[in-house]
Amino acid sequence: MNIELSFMLKKMLSVVLMPLSIGIILAIIGLLFLYFNKTIKAKKYLSLSVFWIILISWAPFSNLMLQPLEDAYPKLKVIPKNIQYILLLGGDRDKRTWEALRLYHKIPNVKIITSGYSLNDDISEAKKTAIKLIESGIPEKSILMQELAKTTFEEAIYMKKRVKNEPFILITSAYHMPRSMAIFKKAGLNVTAAPADFNNPKESTIFTMLQGKELQKTERAWHEYFGLLLYKIQGKI
Repeated sequence: MNIELSFMLKKMLSVVLMPLSIGIILAIIGLLFLYFNKTIKAKKYLSLSVFWIILISWAPFSNLMLQPLEDAYPKLKVIPKNIQYILLLGGDRDKRTWEALRLYHKIPNVKIITSGYSLNDDISEAKKTAIKLIESGIPEKSILMQELAKTTFEEAIYMKKRVKNEPFILITSAYHMPRSMAIFKKAGLNVTAAPADFNNPKESTIFTMLQGKELQKTERAWHEYFGLLLYKIQGKI
């Protein structure tokens, strides 16, 4: 199968199997039963849809999903020796970039590698992140870009070519770190985790529900578990 087509199919599948999508699909099935006057089945599916959407946007559930991922790697406090590179994975630039800035000022002569391709934009994610770093005071000569990788697996392939067995620091969101580290270690890379963008479960209570923030947390965790399962099946981790 063509790589581009395979990538797009995976993206489409991940969207369809997301928690909110499942809730909407259940509601659509319920409405179809309603249109065909099968009210008992309609009530079951519509009730299940409502219950599911409330559950996935409820703070205790979203925290339960997300916390095991974020607990896998603590914030980096002791920096390994001989670090020449920091790989800043594409994604949430606003939160991940802060960790890159923090480590950059602690490690002499380190290079920051920004990553992320361009799907529908003229400017890649790697370039956008590089611009943000430069605007934050990082010299352009200290920034390298990795613009071709579309997935975390491809990021590992490109890093293997670039750094070989040299140690480097990997920055990504805390919930994404377990899958990233599994992929990079499988590729034989000498990598140290520096997770960023930690969730604070104390910010929400047991009564917090039907909020976009909690739904986003559930979807992030769900996406990671789905990715871990898929990569495990494919032998990539």
